[in-house]
Amino acid sequence: MTRSPGHREHPEHKVAERQLRERIKVSVAGETVADSSDVIKVEEDGSPVRYYFPRADVEMQRLERSATTSQCPFKGVANYFSIKAGDKELKDAVWSYEDPYEDHIALKGRLAFYDDRLPQISISPRP
Repeated sequence: MTRSPGHREHPEHKVAERQLRERIKVSVAGETVADSSDVIKVEEDGSPVRYYFPRADVEMQRLERSATTSQCPFKGVANYFSIKAGDKELKDAVWSYEDPYEDHIALKGRLAFYDDRLPQISISPRP
């Protein structure tokens, strides 16, 4: 684990994490797949607000790890999951930072959902 190169190179870029205590749910095609009072809200410059859920509060049996990864200069390598929604599969709709940079260690292993890209996914309430 190392410090984020993004924060070193762009100290003005903000990635703010806030632990929520409100109950937050994720529904996919009307079915609850995550329900937690232990969610981290992330507000990052230039990105939509994201909610990171602990795996213990996500129906992991509905997720399937894909081979997709991406690199965030601020948080690290993201690993992706597809999720079953009724009879459809939403490819790479969920991601996790398995070994984030130390600046964002609180996100380690948590899961976030592309609710802004996929209308089948909804997050409520949105504090």
